Amino acid sequence: MKNEFKGLIVQGDKKFSLKNHKTDFTGGYNKEKAKDALINSKIELNHLQEKLYASRKHAVLIIFQAMDAAGKDSAIEHVMSGLNPQGCQVYSFKTPTPEEYDHDFLWRHYKALPERGRIGIHNRSHYENVLVCKVHPEYILSENIPGFHDVKKINKSFWQQRYQSIKNFEEHLTDNGTVILKFFLNVSQDEQKKRFLERIDDPAKNWKFSSGDIKERALWDKYMDAYEDAINETSTIASPWHIIPADKKWFARLTISEIIEDKLKSLDLKFPVLDEEEEAKLGETKRILLGE
Repeated sequence: MKNEFKGLIVQGDKKFSLKNHKTDFTGGYNKEKAKDALINSKIELNHLQEKLYASRKHAVLIIFQAMDAAGKDSAIEHVMSGLNPQGCQVYSFKTPTPEEYDHDFLWRHYKALPERGRIGIHNRSHYENVLVCKVHPEYILSENIPGFHDVKKINKSFWQQRYQSIKNFEEHLTDNGTVILKFFLNVSQDEQKKRFLERIDDPAKNWKFSSGDIKERALWDKYMDAYEDAINETSTIASPWHIIPADKKWFARLTISEIIEDKLKSLDLKFPVLDEEEEAKLGETKRILLGE
């Protein structure tokens, strides 16, 4: 991995603090240089995806978490545009349905996991249960968990148990061949304000803005605390968090693409090799075709 990206990884070996991560960091790149590098990275991702799909030994789960207007959708659009849609799937998680509330909080996310050979992208994820739900603990009551019918019951012990459930879930996935890449798009409050105003002023972007967005913005500090807690509690060697500077979308896209590329390369992916019997069948098939 390039040196400028190594500092963006949180592996749980020391306490993580958002104050130590600049939202406008660009690693010495400018927009044009990053654009060219992203094109090359997408070409390489396409080749690696083909090997991933053919070998069917690993699945890749890519998780995006961020505040509103941080650029999750555009990052998915630009970075994944070079992938074969047949080997890729995207899920965007909204408020749970009544059926989903009738199951444990991981159920709907488990259903959306990618098969071996495929890349799954979760736009928001199971982490919403320790992020938005921590800022709004009253949402937990909708899960109808025995013993938790009062917000006062949702204490530090409850959140520690939930973090542990997430870690167990991710450990189980990695033990069974799923590679997990977790990205937090770290946007500044000033940049979010700028993007909100752009959405309001541009009729073509009005649909992206919700009045609820401004209510959540007022809780910025609580969300930052929730992100710090979640990242500190769930970042591991096998499944680390990547803190992506998101004020410059062009750099965020390049960083994400390079990190995915680097991880896929580390898997040493190879096309399947046929055994002697199958090779003989190919030779016979070729003979038949040439004789037509």
